[in-house]
Amino acid sequence: MKKLVFTLITVGILFSCNNDDDSNSEIELVGNWKLIEILADPGDGSGTFSSVESDKIITFENEGIITSNGNLCDMTINSDNQTSGTYSNSESTFNSSDCNNPNYDFTYEQNGNILIVNYPCIEPCRAKYMKE
Repeated sequence: MKKLVFTLITVGILFSCNNDDDSNSEIELVGNWKLIEILADPGDGSGTFSSVESDKIITFENEGIITSNGNLCDMTINSDNQTSGTYSNSESTFNSSDCNNPNYDFTYEQNGNILIVNYPCIEPCRAKYMKE
């Protein structure tokens, strides 16, 4: 009887364990990211992301190459200026010789299928992209 109870408890514990590996799996950075929102804080901390209509895409390629059909150097929503650069996934930064300051490291944050690029402003200036 003790063996049966022990076995039932063990089986119950094993089936109650939740394997969250699939739900917490990282979305790969490599690929296309489409611009969906921008944030330009007015200076009082009240800024929020606003939806944009844009065809701008950032593409993270293997080997540390980043390209865009728009300007990597600013928050423009236009997709008429091909630019490129390099990125470091370990440091979450990229830079581009197409920028006025080619040595400036732009930072980004990835949370699942959302990527936020931070631009140099006194107040927060950010662009939000979604993985395609």
